[in-house]
Amino acid sequence: MIGAARAVETLDRAGYRLTAPRRAVAELVAARNGHFTAAELVADARARRLSIGRATIFRALDTFAALGLVERVDLPDGDHAYVACDPVHHHHAICTVCGRSLDIEDMGLAEFLGDVGRRLGFRITSHRLELFGVCPACSPAAPR
Repeated sequence: MIGAARAVETLDRAGYRLTAPRRAVAELVAARNGHFTAAELVADARARRLSIGRATIFRALDTFAALGLVERVDLPDGDHAYVACDPVHHHHAICTVCGRSLDIEDMGLAEFLGDVGRRLGFRITSHRLELFGVCPACSPAAPR
């Protein structure tokens, strides 16, 4: 999860203007636990009586994604959400009950992808892996 201060620092280093709306969106993202949608951030902004619009939130999320502060994830139902994360290559395990997102390290995936590439004669330049299931905290309450 990113902190608002780190997001602002990253924006500053990348040469972006540190506008009040961008700072506000950074704070909204930092307050989130697990994945979130842009619509949820819009609702949070309204609840906090922040004067930032829907379009501003979407633009800020696009900027944050370009800087690696958030990552867009495709949910099993076809919708998409965002996860705040560190700007290093990793994968996510997302709880379908509470929405919590856990970062997954390589765990041998790079070697596996190298194998796949060699077998297919294919140079893999990028990949993304998202796992969906039930986290340990939600397991007792989840239907099996």
